Amino acid sequence: MEPLTPQEETVMLLVWELEKCAIKDVVDKMDDPKPPYTTVASIFNNLERKNYLSMRKYGNVKVYSPKITEAAYKRHFLSDLVKSYFDDSYKELVSFFAKEQKITTEELTEIIELIEKNRK
Repeated sequence: MEPLTPQEETVMLLVWELEKCAIKDVVDKMDDPKPPYTTVASIFNNLERKNYLSMRKYGNVKVYSPKITEAAYKRHFLSDLVKSYFDDSYKELVSFFAKEQKITTEELTEIIELIEKNRK
């Protein structure tokens, strides 16, 4: 899976939210100042080339849908992040955030509870 640029990721987040959309739908949902339609169209072309999007034509309208889920994307790139920066250890990842005080003891307890709940 090829990584996304920040602009591509912004567009993909909106595509995942919309599920099926035309380029105009995504432009309409973007924050002001909105990028030009042609810029977003180029991003859609890149996403299609990278196999993140599929396209079907209905008359003159191109309708796009994601080829991969948002969860699959996050799982893949979080896994790469953990491998690259935390010696392939999620324990090291959590420890890093605890040391940097980015996560509280209460949040760690909630995480443990979620893990135990999902194991059942």
